[in-house]
Order: sequence, then C-alpha cells, then structure tokens
Amino acid sequence: MAAFVLTTFTLLCIPTLPLLGSPLLWGLLPFLLLALWGIYFALNRNYLARQIVETLTLDDDAAHLTRKDPSGAVQEWTCKRYWTTITKYEKDGPVPHYVTLKGMGREVEIGAFLSEEERVSLYDELQRAWTT
Repeated sequence: MAAFVLTTFTLLCIPTLPLLGSPLLWGLLPFLLLALWGIYFALNRNYLARQIVETLTLDDDAAHLTRKDPSGAVQEWTCKRYWTTITKYEKDGPVPHYVTLKGMGREVEIGAFLSEEERVSLYDELQRAWTT
C-alpha cells in the first residue's frame, strides 16, 4: 500500500513541476495533499473491511455462527437446527436480498459484506444445507 501511495504522490507532483517557485504551487498543494490523504484513507478502510470473517458451523443438531469484526470484536450465535429458520427479505431489509437466521429468540444477519448475487447464492446454499 505504501508503494502505491508513494507512486500516486509522485505522479501527482509531475504536473506541478512547472509551478515550482510560483505562488500558485502553494494554492494547489493543499488539494494535492487532500487527494493523497483520500486515497490512503480509502485503501486503509478497504483493508479493514476485508478483515470481516463469518463462520457458520453446522452439526447434526446445532448451528453456530461466529462473526469477527474489523475491530476484533467477536459475536456468536447458537441454535438448534430444527428450530432455525432461514429468511431472505427481498426488499424489506436494509439491503436487497437480506439473509437472516432466526432461532432462540434472535434474528441474526449472515453475509452482510456480500453482493446481491452472492446473498442470493448464500440463501440457496443455506436452504440446501438445512435440508440435508
């Protein structure tokens, strides 16, 4: 990531070389640095978002969902497979094809970081896994 940011900085500085010694350079410099900071911030945020891990373990009689957030916080949910319902909210959820598992008085989201097509595929795979 550092090499990319350094390369971006170098490429942003090339068009400003004719402005060296000019007061116009000082007017452009804050915007160049702001653009560089924006790229760094976006790359860093993307790196943190990739660290979300969800693990669904299915035993003969139980389902166990573990989610690890980028902050390191771990959330767990366990339920008997017989009492678990899988729900896909086509348009009623916060995102299209919102997939949840419900049981033991709780409804938990699964696959929050997936795209729409991946959530549809996840729902189909969960339905198949629960029937076997």
